[in-house]
Amino acid sequence: MLRTCYSLGFTLAFLLSAPYYFWRLVRRGDWRRHFGERFGRYGAHLKVAVTNRHVLWVHAVSVGEVNLALPLVRALESRVPNLKLVVSTTTTTGRALLEERLPPHISVIYYPVDFRRCVSRALKTLHPEAVVLVEAELWPNFLWGLRARRIPVFLVNARLSEKSYRRYRRFGFLFRPLFASLAGVGAQTEADARRLVELGCRPGAVRVVGSLKFESAPVEERRLLDVEALLRQLGVPAGAPVLLGGSTHAGEEAVLADVFQRLRPRFPDLFLVLVPRHFERGRQVGEELERRGLRFLYRREITAATRLPERALEALVVNTTGELKYFYEAATVVFVGKSLTAEGGQNPIEPAARGRAIVFGPHMENFAAIAEAFVREGGARQVRNVAELETALAELLADPDRRARMGEAARRVVRERAGALERTVEMIVAGLPPEETYVAPAP
Repeated sequence: MLRTCYSLGFTLAFLLSAPYYFWRLVRRGDWRRHFGERFGRYGAHLKVAVTNRHVLWVHAVSVGEVNLALPLVRALESRVPNLKLVVSTTTTTGRALLEERLPPHISVIYYPVDFRRCVSRALKTLHPEAVVLVEAELWPNFLWGLRARRIPVFLVNARLSEKSYRRYRRFGFLFRPLFASLAGVGAQTEADARRLVELGCRPGAVRVVGSLKFESAPVEERRLLDVEALLRQLGVPAGAPVLLGGSTHAGEEAVLADVFQRLRPRFPDLFLVLVPRHFERGRQVGEELERRGLRFLYRREITAATRLPERALEALVVNTTGELKYFYEAATVVFVGKSLTAEGGQNPIEPAARGRAIVFGPHMENFAAIAEAFVREGGARQVRNVAELETALAELLADPDRRARMGEAARRVVRERAGALERTVEMIVAGLPPEETYVAPAP
């Protein structure tokens, strides 16, 4: 009865929301490719790849989760060499990143919509030995299908915001048995672990392993973009301070543009870089800058032949995906988005791992423990409003020694919290179905 009621409710919600989500797919582009996979219809290439193979299915919803999944997949590949790894995602941007970063022998697919038939088709194709959900939503039909087939499910890098916790409690009649069915849960903090047990997870299945985010920002990787050279192309003087708004949300670009204009008389070479969380908002961000008379360029307009006179521009709008981490390295001060005019916050660890001076607003609910650690140990400043933001940015731009101390403190926070990746891998390996040939000895 419960499954029937859920399926009817999900179908209604899907039909009502489909126009909006389809519009978002079209805006992001490349939506036709592999579209059938979203309904569990996979092509011959995947079917051949998984035939007579033991499959470990890893799911990462979008770009943020994909960045966490990449090091996890690499670590799992060396520990379970005889399992075929399949990684799914929901968004086109997440898929593009997976296809760019993973070797071709690791299959990349779209996660099926949570209709019972779509889930059944997907599971019949893949026959996974186990499924790993990276900070994923718990979709009932998918989890019911796994439970019916006795396939273990692991939830990794698990955290619960106050909003998520209340929602799962409110619908406990639906989610409590699903939480109880999880074979292993890697919680970020003790508080997360307590909440997960309250929601129905078996105490023995929950481990506090820390946050994978502290190990998802490698700075030694090969750079695909030389931001310093790009800034020289745009006429930004060498050594000019760069104010970077990273993963910004609606309203924050306007705030940063206004603050930038008020700071510019004091810092005449200051250059503004805005990287909206969703690249398709690039045009909207550009319109905010146009209204303020700022001279700017879109990242996609820059070619190898671009050569502008010195000080020709005041700002850059980065309307591409996957390049934010390279811009962090060129930033003087970083503002972490979704923390001032929106709630939840974005990940501050990538700029911290690169030793940048970090500022964020009052709304870091999705990274509460991480943000608290950075602030407590001097690796970031948290502001309550626009006035405090302007003051913090001015002080940091004027004081290179203070920025250096803050950057080193941020790096120290990241280093001291490493180790979650190995603990997560150990939890998954220990919970896999018994089969000696899956697992290689731990290094």
